[in-house]
Amino acid sequence: METIVPCVAVTVAPSIVRITAPNPGVMTGPGTNSYIVGQDRLIVVDPGPDIDSHISLLIDAVRDRLDWIVCTHTHLDHSPAARALKAATGARIAGRVTNQDGRQDKTFEPDRVPQDGDTITTDGVTLRAVHTPGHASNHLCYLLEAQKLLFTGDHIMEGSTVVISPPDGDMQAYFASLEKLFPLDLATLAPGHGRFITTPHDEVRRLIAHRLKREAKVLGALARKSPATLDELVPLAYDDVPEKLYPPARRSLHAHLIKLAHEGRAKESGELWLAADAR
Repeated sequence: METIVPCVAVTVAPSIVRITAPNPGVMTGPGTNSYIVGQDRLIVVDPGPDIDSHISLLIDAVRDRLDWIVCTHTHLDHSPAARALKAATGARIAGRVTNQDGRQDKTFEPDRVPQDGDTITTDGVTLRAVHTPGHASNHLCYLLEAQKLLFTGDHIMEGSTVVISPPDGDMQAYFASLEKLFPLDLATLAPGHGRFITTPHDEVRRLIAHRLKREAKVLGALARKSPATLDELVPLAYDDVPEKLYPPARRSLHAHLIKLAHEGRAKESGELWLAADAR
């Protein structure tokens, strides 16, 4: 099994080079993947965090051949390097903006805002934008149709599930965005964190099943303790994760509860959450 090493350019598929940023961690796995796509003219998918060594590697790899910098979303580990990469190469930036919630890249200024189904093209490379809100409201995946390969950003990451953080993150939208991938003709997922996934639709089904299992645990937690605060529910709904992961788990728990409230299966009263049939 491949071990991802930061700051090393690796050819991972025909005309696709991956450079992983040196920002490993609980939320980023081995680091954020930046992908360089093309041969003569190039597109960078997710330039990554504002880390000088990573930006220098990207500049050295693309030199004067870069036409587009496309960002899946504007979290701080995915888009901040776009500004410096554009300044060094003259390439244009594509991506969507969203409201600031404390987790967004304030420097992000796109030259183009892709809509669902739009294409971004340079010589020999065409990427089709797929709007996949959930992890972030402005999240886009990019489909390289010639290789049936989907750059998934944080919609799907290898080896873990992504955190859904309200208010910008939306669990109901995330489920719908996972379902949206089933009609696509896919052979490979290229995630923003981790290695390629070569069973795309099986992975989507696994993620949906996992989220539904977690949702059932959230309902079970409400049945055991209602009304309850988020902090009181986390140890019940996430008793299978280390306590150090409770802070991000709390955010996804909140997203699950908001979804359940929209569906009439839970309700909120101030800072307390209740089962739908609780009085």
